[in-house]
Amino acid sequence: MTRVFRLVLLVSGFLLGADALVRAQRADDVAALLREPAVRAAVDRARSVEPQTLEDQVRFCEVPAPPFGEAARGELLRKAFVALRLQNVRVDKAGNVIGDRPGERPRPRLVVAAHLDTVFPAETRVNVTRQGAILKGPGVGDNCRGLAVLVATVRALNEAQVRTRGTVTFVANVGEEGLGDLRGVKALFGETMRGQIDRFVTIDNAGIQLSTVGVGSRRYRFTFRGRGGHSFADFGRASPANALGRAIARIAEFRVSSNPRTTFNVGRIGGGTSVNAIPEDAWMEVDIRSSDAASLKELDARFHKAVDDAVVEENARWGRGAAVTVVKALVGDRPAGSVSPTAPIVRTAEAVARALGLATSPSEASSDANLPMSLGIPAIAIGGGGYSSGSHSEAEQFDSTNAWQGTQYAVVLTVALARD
Repeated sequence: MTRVFRLVLLVSGFLLGADALVRAQRADDVAALLREPAVRAAVDRARSVEPQTLEDQVRFCEVPAPPFGEAARGELLRKAFVALRLQNVRVDKAGNVIGDRPGERPRPRLVVAAHLDTVFPAETRVNVTRQGAILKGPGVGDNCRGLAVLVATVRALNEAQVRTRGTVTFVANVGEEGLGDLRGVKALFGETMRGQIDRFVTIDNAGIQLSTVGVGSRRYRFTFRGRGGHSFADFGRASPANALGRAIARIAEFRVSSNPRTTFNVGRIGGGTSVNAIPEDAWMEVDIRSSDAASLKELDARFHKAVDDAVVEENARWGRGAAVTVVKALVGDRPAGSVSPTAPIVRTAEAVARALGLATSPSEASSDANLPMSLGIPAIAIGGGGYSSGSHSEAEQFDSTNAWQGTQYAVVLTVALARD
C-alpha cells in the first residue's frame, strides 16, 4: 500500500467519522428539543389542528391564483397572518405576503415560505370536492397544501406558546409556477429582505420530501414569422406553422441524460388566424431542465440549433421569397443550485424526520429554494404531508391520510432551524 493511498484512506476515514459525529450530534439536539414541553405540545397540536388545516387547504384553493394573478389568494393569507398575530404583516412590491414571528433575538432569521400561484389560467374552475380522505381540485396539492401547512405551523407554535431563539419570517410568495420565473423569491432576496435571511425552507406540494438539489430550467418563447397569405392562392409560400412543426419534430428526437436527469418539453403552441390562411406567425413555449449546469447549457444550444435548422429547411423547401424568420425570447431562467448533503440544514432536516419516525432522503426538485441555493444560502424544499397526484392538471388529487405528519415535520424543523 502506497503512502498516498494510506493517506487517502486516513482522510476518508476521518471525514466519515466526522460526519457520523455530526449526525449523532444533530440527533441528540433534536431529541432534546422534542423533550421540551412547549415543543412537544406543538407537535401534538400539529396533529389535532389537521381538520382546520384541511379546511384552510380547501378555502385557499377555491380562490384562483393564476400566473401573475395571485392577489386575491394573497389577501386570504394576509388576513390569516394578521389573525395569527404575526408582526409587521405586509405585502411587498412583488406581491409576496410576509409576516414575522420574533424570537428571543433577531438572528438567525429563518424564512419559511409557500408559493401562492398555480399553473391554471383565471377561467379554470377551482372548486374542490371531497370523497373520504381524498380532495380533488386544480392546485389542491400544489400548492394549497403548502399554504395550509404554512398557516398551521404558525397556529401550532402559537397555541403551544413555543418561543424560538431566532426570528422566523413566514412568506406566501408569488411567481413560482410557469412564467413566474421565481419573481417572488427573487424580489425577496434581492430587495425586500436582502441580506436578512440566514436559512430558507419552502413547503411545496405534498409528501414527506427533502429536496437538496435545485433543478435549473430555462424557458423560451420561439415565434416564427412570415408573410402569410391565402391557403390556395399563395400556396408554396414558406409557412411559420411548417417551421414550427419542423422544429418540434427535431426536438422530439432528442436523447438526453438520465444522470444527471435532464428533460425538455414543448408546453404550449399557438398562432395563425384561420384554417384557410397561411399564418403570419406561429409560436411555441418550451421548458428545459437539468440539475447540472453544463447539461442545461448543452441542451439549450441544441434547442437553438433545432429551431434555426427548421427555419432554414422550411425556407429551402419552398424557395419563394418572403422567408420565415424566428424571434427567440428567454421568458424564464431558474438557476440550478444545491446544498451539500452534509450541510447543517440538511443534517437537521434528516434528524427531525428520524425523530418523528418519518422516512425521507435528499432528492432533486425545482422550487423556490433554487434561488437561495444559487446564492449560497442554506435552503431546502419539503413537502406538506399526505400524497398528491395529477399535479398541474385539473384532475389533481390530494390524499389526506396521515397528512398531519407533514405539519409536524414543518413545526419541529422550524424550531430546530431557528436556533444557532
